[in-house]
This record gives sequence, structure tokens and C-alpha cells, in this order.
Amino acid sequence: MAAVYRHTAIRSGWRIVTGIGSLGCARRKCSWYQEHLETEEKGHGSPSRVREERSSILRKPGVPTVEKMSKESLCEHLAQNVVYMEGSSEGLSLVSILPELKQILQMKSDLHVVKAAPKESSGLVLLSTCHVTTKKLEDFYALCRRSERPITTFCAVTLGTPSPAEGEISVALKVENIGNLDLVVPVMHPSKGSLERREVKRTGTRYKVLHSAEGCSLLQLQPMSVYREQLLVHCTLKFCPILGDHVYSARVAKILGENIHVPLDLATPRTQWIEEEILRKMHLTEQQVPRIPLHLHLHHLLMPDCSSGTYPTHLAAPPPPYFQRTMELLHLKMKRLALIDR
Repeated sequence: MAAVYRHTAIRSGWRIVTGIGSLGCARRKCSWYQEHLETEEKGHGSPSRVREERSSILRKPGVPTVEKMSKESLCEHLAQNVVYMEGSSEGLSLVSILPELKQILQMKSDLHVVKAAPKESSGLVLLSTCHVTTKKLEDFYALCRRSERPITTFCAVTLGTPSPAEGEISVALKVENIGNLDLVVPVMHPSKGSLERREVKRTGTRYKVLHSAEGCSLLQLQPMSVYREQLLVHCTLKFCPILGDHVYSARVAKILGENIHVPLDLATPRTQWIEEEILRKMHLTEQQVPRIPLHLHLHHLLMPDCSSGTYPTHLAAPPPPYFQRTMELLHLKMKRLALIDR
């Protein structure tokens, strides 16, 4: 049984798609960005929409954040936001609510996570109740990695624009203790021994600028490797930290208008610095910056080819409301997010 949630899930024999952070978006027939473009083309919205556009991403009344949800409300939210389904029917975390979700969806077998969006980010979560199906999926993803075929496509709002506008970031990474914190750092010239001992790993990310405005960009990111916090670190190497990154964004600074990389021992995690003009457009104060969520969303997930056509070969989930609201406020537009090459 399988399910996909926007934090998404798959059940083997089953397949379901839904998502945390995308309240009310699951049952749309078109993608959220297509709906947004249609609204723009009509020229004007209702008075309530005009009032809404004066608010920031942190002032959405009546919409609870995931952090404030109870287990019951989070389970109910997942169950109500299924976007694809095949078959019949110490803090809060996805794993901790799987038993309750199993009961709500009336499943006989236990759910387990096959693939999920990285910590702090939004996006698809793949769940399964069948270990045979899970093994098939894991084998498929392992084969894709060996053949350097991207499995996932993310979208991200970044501060700044990478140059060139499209390319690949290739760098070795390792975990290093800095200021009593285990942080991911780039290794420009890894030794053969460190790679063989797996102390260091070569990583790569394909990126493409989908749109730029207001000193920010909307990026498409396709990781070609799997490493913790890879996308956050890679974006800082291109001088475009992801909005809401309060861990690695301090590695990027400006002196006399020029981007520089801050020495790693000085760039310890701290609240992200955002230009005053960008904050003004987002209707935020400096005091509210620590509450800005990470604008990194797992948008597309590749699935194995299905000869019977009973399930899609690409799973997709729209970004959550705060992500869409940020795009509106910063005038970032996206007509289409490219599907993963098969």
C-alpha cells in the first residue's frame, strides 16, 4: 500500500499523494502556479484578495502552522490532503504520527517512510505499508543515483541570483564541528583517503533560475547526490542563500556591494540578514525575521515506469501558502517547473 503526501506518502498496493504545508491545495485540478497566472490574467481580484495582499506571510489568520498542530489535527490534515491514491481505503514529527494516520486511513499494515522532504523544508513524503514495494522503490532510486539521473526537483526562493543562471554545483562536503555544532562544510581539494574513508563525499546539484525580481530569485534545484543540508550549502556557494536559512546564510556577506564568502569559523548559525527593501516588500520587521520559514520545497518526485499506467511517473505537490505568498510579495513568477528528465 502506498501514499504520497505534500509532505507526501506511498502505500504499496496503495498510492496516495497529499501534503503538509499545503492546506487546501490538494484538490485543485491545476497546479498552484497555473491558478496564480490565471488570476493575474483576469486583471483584478476580489476586495478580500486586495486586503490579503497587504499582509505578510506571517499574518495568515486561522491557518495553524505545523509546529502548533496537535497529532490529531496533523493526521486529519494529511488524510484530507490526498492528491493521488490507488487502492482502498519527543516533539511532533511525521514518524510520530504514523500510527494515528494508519487508523484514520483505515490501513491494516503499519506505515513507514520511504522518502521525505529534508528537515525544515516542505514537500512530498513517500510512505509505504509493503516492504516489497519499498525495496523496489529503493532499488529504483539507487539505480537512478548510480546513473546520475535526478530523482527529485525542488523549488526555492533565494536572496540573490546565481551566476550563470543555469548550471551545476559540484563540490565535496563533510561534517565538521564548529562552535560545538556539527555543520556541513565544503572541501575544495579532498584527499583520496578521505573519500575512501567516506569522511568526505562528492556532491552535485543542477540549478536553474526560473525568475528573478526584487533582489531575489526562484530557483529550480535537482540534487544529483544525497547529503544532509546539501542544497542549503550549495546555494551559499553561489551567493544566493535560501530564504529562511538561519543556519548557513551567514556564510554570505556583502562588502561595498560585492558578494564575499565569510570564513567558516566566523559564519556560525544566526538569524538570516535580509535587506530592508526586501523586508518592506514582505511586510516584515527585523524582529519577525527569525520566524521566516525555510523556502525550500520538494515539488517533484520521480517514480518507476508503470507499464499498466495505474500510477503517475511523476508526483507533484504545490508549495505551501507561505511560499506562494512570498512569491506574490516579491513578484516572483513561475509558468512551469520542468519535469525531471527520465
